[in-house]
Amino acid sequence: MRIVHIYKDYAPVLGGIENHVRDLAEAQAIAGHEVAVLVVQRRGLPASDEILAGVRVVKAKRLLDVQSAPIALSFPHDVARLTRGADIAHLHAPYPIGEACNLLFGHARRTVITWHSDIVRQKTLLRFYAPLLRRVLARADRILPTSEIYARSSPWISPHLAKCTVVPLGIDPQRFAPRESTLARAAELRAQWTAGDDSRLVVLSVGRLRYYKGLDDLIRALVERSDVLAVIAGDGPMRAEWQALADSLGVAERVRFVGSPSDDDLPACFRAADAYALPANVRAEAFGIAVLEAMASGLPVLTTEVGSATSWINQDGVTGYVVPPQDPPALAAALGQLQNAATRWRLGNAAAARVQTEFTRKLMVQRVEAAYQTTDDRLQTIDDGRMTDGLARVQ
Repeated sequence: MRIVHIYKDYAPVLGGIENHVRDLAEAQAIAGHEVAVLVVQRRGLPASDEILAGVRVVKAKRLLDVQSAPIALSFPHDVARLTRGADIAHLHAPYPIGEACNLLFGHARRTVITWHSDIVRQKTLLRFYAPLLRRVLARADRILPTSEIYARSSPWISPHLAKCTVVPLGIDPQRFAPRESTLARAAELRAQWTAGDDSRLVVLSVGRLRYYKGLDDLIRALVERSDVLAVIAGDGPMRAEWQALADSLGVAERVRFVGSPSDDDLPACFRAADAYALPANVRAEAFGIAVLEAMASGLPVLTTEVGSATSWINQDGVTGYVVPPQDPPALAAALGQLQNAATRWRLGNAAAARVQTEFTRKLMVQRVEAAYQTTDDRLQTIDDGRMTDGLARVQ
């Protein structure tokens, strides 16, 4: 089968969708499919076309960025040539330029869309893009939301539940197993973060520092929790503002901005922490791959109820705690509960078990493959009344 994935960025750019596209494409290549990925090159670099881990990765030259969307003049032509003769054009939304180019210039036999998130903040863009987006969704052969809760609450894909099949994102849990080298590196990282004072609860957050991550609320929660050290691993547009916030609140000594971890260091980062936090403030945080990675590492998780998958993946009182968004006192109270080592052990073990049961890369690839193989009623969809545990399953 010839498959073309279309999105804006690709690993090693740090981000949940970027890593998901890479993981899925590489697994499909291993399974024997002919797989290409079309994205936009990082700023200042030339266009490229190379084979990485069995996947043809085509990066169009970036011209500029408009409201977080990279623009490449060659993208319509690249979509047309790569999808010609392809079995599947697999879009990863939201990326309006990729979706529009595939609608107007794509030639694949079928179009599948993984719906990672609604467009939340870019209201001006959405006003102009909405008519085209409706056409994109109407023409899609299958839509793959990453959770049922998000599909049912999305104004864009809820009208199309008959062709929606939930495919949760997945990871390789073995990558986060407690290997000797990982634990040794984790000890080094923890010593760096704590500067030798290991008396505080170390709470980690990993990812691009975007507004919707809500890490300003975590920083505010530290005002009430002098026994907590927050480690923020990643980079992005909010870093300077959040650093200034920590300074203004007098908690900068207990907030570590450590930059983006390397792929090799990522498992050790999780093992170096006591807990993980993703206090998202809006549903733009639709899933949270790093939440799965933290859970696979045996960490209890703090998330917020924003109507997305984060409060479904993380089960309140079972794998961690779910608190209201934009509520630093509630975050502080949950951090207080995690001071108990026995509580962390119980929640962390349940978190790791949940990943093994529902969120492995193997399961994800199998579900995507099933979605590719059919557009008829052999594949269970959201509106057929037979959902189990919020997941669509092959009958």
